Amino acid sequence: MLRKPETVVSAAANLQAVHPACLIVLCSVWMATLANLPLWSEMQRLSLLSSLHHWAFAAALATMVAATLTLLLSLLAWRFTLKPLLALLLLSSMAAYFMLSYGIVIDSSMVANALQTDWREASALLSPRLLLALTLLGLLPTALIWRQAIHYRPWRRQLARNLLLALAAAALLASATLASFQPLASNMRNHRQLRYLINPLNLIYASAHVASAPLRMASSGLEPIGMDAHLGTRNNASKPPLLVLVLGETGRSGNFGLNGYGRPTTPEMERENLASFRNVWSCGSNTAVSVPCMFSHLGRALFAGRKSNFEGLLDVVQHAGMAALWVENQSGCKGVCERVPNVNSSALTDPRFCRAGECHDAIMLEGLEQRLQALPAERRARGVVVVLHQMGSHGPAYSKRSPDAFKHFLPECTSNDLQNCGRAELVNAYDNSIAYTDRFLASTIGWLKHRQAEFDTAMVYVADHGESLGENNIYLHGLPYAIAPDVQKKVPWITWLSAGFEQRRPVRTECLRSQRDRPLSHDNYFHSVLGLLDIRTSLYQSALDVYADCASSY
Repeated sequence: MLRKPETVVSAAANLQAVHPACLIVLCSVWMATLANLPLWSEMQRLSLLSSLHHWAFAAALATMVAATLTLLLSLLAWRFTLKPLLALLLLSSMAAYFMLSYGIVIDSSMVANALQTDWREASALLSPRLLLALTLLGLLPTALIWRQAIHYRPWRRQLARNLLLALAAAALLASATLASFQPLASNMRNHRQLRYLINPLNLIYASAHVASAPLRMASSGLEPIGMDAHLGTRNNASKPPLLVLVLGETGRSGNFGLNGYGRPTTPEMERENLASFRNVWSCGSNTAVSVPCMFSHLGRALFAGRKSNFEGLLDVVQHAGMAALWVENQSGCKGVCERVPNVNSSALTDPRFCRAGECHDAIMLEGLEQRLQALPAERRARGVVVVLHQMGSHGPAYSKRSPDAFKHFLPECTSNDLQNCGRAELVNAYDNSIAYTDRFLASTIGWLKHRQAEFDTAMVYVADHGESLGENNIYLHGLPYAIAPDVQKKVPWITWLSAGFEQRRPVRTECLRSQRDRPLSHDNYFHSVLGLLDIRTSLYQSALDVYADCASSY
């Protein structure tokens, strides 16, 4: 009996189509092997691929990754879910490019930081190598998967096949884990960075951790703090305080001339009467963690494990009756400035400071007097806190962070493909950005000096985190705090006090300079600012106020 033509066509199509299990296994093996080049490269660097025994462990590890991916995908191997999920995972595999190129790893803080990155920051990472990696690791395999016909069974039979594949993957995962448990436990304990390099499981776990963060909170609202805040007796002086908090970006403490660096990166500040602490440690290794933590009363340990979100330093300043203003020249305040007057200067087009869609930090001083006058007069009369959030030394395009007049160290790296730059050129570009920060801070001090007739003025500069410049083949920042190198965590803290401000605290700059090597951290920031402003609240801890030892009692 002859079959109908459409039956023959359908059978031919089914012959060309592949079973979902074949596609899942193929993609899982591809991601476990080629997409994990950063993992194998790090294991090679650690001499974990130097013997047959080591290679057997690597094979078992690749098997575990492939089996885990197969297990996860088999449960979702349905007509309307499989291809989108495979495409998403294949595209996420391009994270291998960033791990290989910059020596970064993927954890929840890195994912959170990436989600808060704007287009301007992201575009700084674009390069021909990135586009090539995106094509080879993501777009090309995704296109092939999308064109591939898949033969699905009726849902009951498909469910049975999916469960069988899941059971097989689970059995393989258990066998590989048991067979290599000792070297697995030892290597993951001794080399913690390896667990953050297992692609794309690292991204799956980190994304799930970030997405589930609200569920781990005891409440979804914002808890008020410092409702008892009020001004102390020192605020009865004839002039109110004006404190400028410069929030630095990507500042390496060791590259500031003030802190003993061998290059003259801070000549203008060295002519000012100020103090620089050079043993200060950040709350995190990226902006998304450090900035909210700096302005929190909790400190690093409690901030990381908090069950509620709280108001911050600027809220307490306002509770005490003072005025607050946030001026932004970066990608956002990470929620810290949402309840105070704020302005974003990064999108302005003043040709003196701005080009190619971004502005140098000096733009934040333009029109600042008018912004100050726009604050409520009754608050302004009690005192003002202004936060200037720098673009600073944000990478990888360090050369864009400084105008031509401040390129003192040449030749400099002008590429965002940092591995293609010589070490000296890369450091030159970064140091030029510090030289421009020196000018910006000196200009801020100059601006404050011109307002001493109306205010007792002061400036405190603290960077959010540091930066890696190729040491041990690591670039940029954002490594998990436990494994991040010191250069990503050690930040500058610079204080300038006018004569009037020294008298109102009172605190002596000479005394502060004598404590320049005192161990400090972002944990001190909240309490130190409250102490400078003489804001009284039960939250204040004098032991964490870096200025308390050089001042009269609180």
